[in-house]
Amino acid sequence: MSDEIQTTVPLESVEQLLAERLRGGDAVLASTRPILRHLLANRDQSLFSDEVIARLRGMIGHVARQLLFARAGADDMADPAPFSARYQDGLAALLFDDVAFLAHAHALTLEAQLAESVQRRSAIDAVLSPLLQELTASPDEPTAAAAMRIIASQARFMQTYRRMELPLGELPGDLFHKALLLMRNHAGDDESAARAESQLRAQFDEGQGRIGQLTRLVMAMGRKANRALAIDHAGLAIHSTALAMASGQDRNLTILSFGENQLARLALSLRAAGLRQDALEGQFLMLHPNAQLPDGFDRITPGRAAVLLEETAQKVAG
Repeated sequence: MSDEIQTTVPLESVEQLLAERLRGGDAVLASTRPILRHLLANRDQSLFSDEVIARLRGMIGHVARQLLFARAGADDMADPAPFSARYQDGLAALLFDDVAFLAHAHALTLEAQLAESVQRRSAIDAVLSPLLQELTASPDEPTAAAAMRIIASQARFMQTYRRMELPLGELPGDLFHKALLLMRNHAGDDESAARAESQLRAQFDEGQGRIGQLTRLVMAMGRKANRALAIDHAGLAIHSTALAMASGQDRNLTILSFGENQLARLALSLRAAGLRQDALEGQFLMLHPNAQLPDGFDRITPGRAAVLLEETAQKVAG
């Protein structure tokens, strides 16, 4: 199977087939991050699209600029631009060398690209999904307000993607902490870094970021959260968040599972999330119109799918 799951096999071989495809897809994912790091360091764009590499450079460079502007502000510099321009490449190099930063920026880039692709192909708005339209009209004021905040946050996400930016406030907490440590290491004994770090930490609230808001929304849906597992109803941002939560996976890894060479992971993720066969096939049709599941896949239980995913989780994380 190149980029389709379409082999007809007896039931006793279905798990073996899926495990083999999963291992093959995971090998690709495990090699992606060091390759990205190499390409960013050496400006070789032959293995990944020019657009992806350019966006990663822009996003991580934007993180470096924000940190340097914070240092300049802590020193009351009248014009922080020359200071940022002088030190940006050095700080960005430290960020480029961090696998977790590359993985996160890569996943965000792919998420935005896929959202645009789904919008073009299936007319599912990248910002305002049918589910969000419903929730904004909810008689429950907190629910409607939360939906409005997510619409605004998703619109900002698509804008920053197009601008090749990555706001510090949108970083996961662990990456925000790591960014501040790298800023401190880059600054050496300069006390401006400590002052900037204190100010940035006081301003940071992970829960107010887009992913934090999406997570709270899915949790608040309770028993109705299964509606978030339909990409044509929920939209990609909510769908990927709900799928990650329901299948017990990292959200970034869930986004990568939408790729053409990750169909086994996507199938197992949807099954681990509890989707029945007809609903699962519907999601495949939305994302990969030409893909087919192997005969017997409908007898893979959610529990067994979760076990197969867990068995490879550590390899991909490494």
